[in-house]
Amino acid sequence: MNRHATRDDGEMSMRGPFDDDSVEPEGGEPYDEVADPLTGTVRVCARRCDTCIFHPGNLMDLQPGRVADMVARARQVEGHVVCHATLGTETPAICRGFADGPDQDRSLALRLARVLGTLREISPP
Repeated sequence: MNRHATRDDGEMSMRGPFDDDSVEPEGGEPYDEVADPLTGTVRVCARRCDTCIFHPGNLMDLQPGRVADMVARARQVEGHVVCHATLGTETPAICRGFADGPDQDRSLALRLARVLGTLREISPP
């Protein structure tokens, strides 16, 4: 289920168990944002978007250590990082940079989807 609300400035933002960096906070609900509720497929970006936070450099002008913190928090809850380009859309997906990284086997969604054959690659916007 895609939960979002409109901000005063008209921009879409996620609501629900996720914090601002789309990593589930400790004690939150299981991830459901990247799974299609009708088919059970788990969406992952087919490639890194042009401004992927896992590209070298700091293309998104994040605070130093922000990406490392997001990955550490995802690791703690067997979670994942959602591609920022898919946030607020009808098809949020796991970030390709995260999915290709060393922590991919710690993501419950990625492990299950690979075993069940329900991983679906989508093109990032």
